[in-house]
Amino acid sequence: MENTQSAPKSPKLKLDFKDSKYATGRRKTSIAKVWLKKGSGKIYVNGKLFSDYFADETHKMQITRPFEIINQATDYDVRCSVKGGGPTGQAGAMVHGISKALVLFDENLKATLKTEKLTTRDSRAVERKKPGRRKARRSFQFSKR
Repeated sequence: MENTQSAPKSPKLKLDFKDSKYATGRRKTSIAKVWLKKGSGKIYVNGKLFSDYFADETHKMQITRPFEIINQATDYDVRCSVKGGGPTGQAGAMVHGISKALVLFDENLKATLKTEKLTTRDSRAVERKKPGRRKARRSFQFSKR
């Protein structure tokens, strides 16, 4: 017999972000489009709660860091669309986007976030592989005899 019961489908989240600030964050090959508005502290990533989207605790702490620095952890709602890269790059892109959107809300936060280097794009990326080498810098094993 077939199992006719399937997992209940979650309804599509309808998030109202009409009076919100928009910013784009980037890290490695990830791009995060972030909408920020006054609210209750909910963070949605690609239609899911960020705690469901990111499995690693360090990524969750990293994303909430801009709000903890300005002591307003539950004052803003975030809706984010992330694509490209992996979880580390996506979390970094979200932090960059959230920080830029917070500065759009309140210009006085810029100095605080800038000292923590959250408004600056982290330009580090994977170095390309060079010809005649095994990786970007790693050479093939050398044998004298």
